[in-house]
Amino acid sequence: MKLHFYKYQGTGNDFILIDDRDASFPIDDNLLIAKLCDRRFGIGADGLILLQKDHSSAFFMRYYNSDGNQSSMCGNGGRCIAAFAHHLRVIGNETIFKAVDGLHEAIISEEKNEIFVKLKMQDVKEIQKPSDGFTFVLNTGSPHYISFVTPSIDSMNVVEEAKKIRYNNEFKTEGINVNFVNLAGLKKIDMRTYERGVEDETLSCGTGVTAAALSAAILNDLPNGIHAIDVKTKGGNLSVKFNFNKMSKTFTDVWLQGTATLVFEGDVKI
Repeated sequence: MKLHFYKYQGTGNDFILIDDRDASFPIDDNLLIAKLCDRRFGIGADGLILLQKDHSSAFFMRYYNSDGNQSSMCGNGGRCIAAFAHHLRVIGNETIFKAVDGLHEAIISEEKNEIFVKLKMQDVKEIQKPSDGFTFVLNTGSPHYISFVTPSIDSMNVVEEAKKIRYNNEFKTEGINVNFVNLAGLKKIDMRTYERGVEDETLSCGTGVTAAALSAAILNDLPNGIHAIDVKTKGGNLSVKFNFNKMSKTFTDVWLQGTATLVFEGDVKI
């Protein structure tokens, strides 16, 4: 059987995108998904995403990590599938689609010959802040551990340090994504991410970027109101816009913004 696929990337976070509106993809074949994502024996990607029919929205986003297991929300994946749906003419420039964590709005535009996608994330009502003052634990569609560090993240062994957190007694069962962040200004941060399910550092992580930006708002004691945080990842730049309630430490109207790029398309025998 031949499978037609598309390869997309959002700031270096890359995905295999498949039009599965006919429900023909073997969704329970985890070994096949892992093989397709394998960078030596398959197409190679951080994850695989199916675009499926949904009765209550434009489409359903079914997301798998590169280990072949279905996972929680992926922010950059959400931006890429919106661009993919636009490419297929499933949607116009604005849409609402469904993912595992609920409905998401997306706005697609073309800027300087690049596809730019704004993706609305879920509101964040709870953030854990351990006593050290520089660590935050929150869920932005996926669970994230945010650590603000003073040494440059460029010199860190991110995989080694992240595994100490990812596999400790508190997080090893469910898993958690681990992010190390440098403050680069009042509304600018640099970050690197280790993703569960990939079990390695990725060039970018949309839910991680969102989690880090919201945590930076608390750390920098930003006032009530609408803010935008610029985020530099190893794969490129993103921006997170949100409405911050300082009293309750909650966030609404959260938008993850950046480019989503079609790399290539092809066929693979499965």
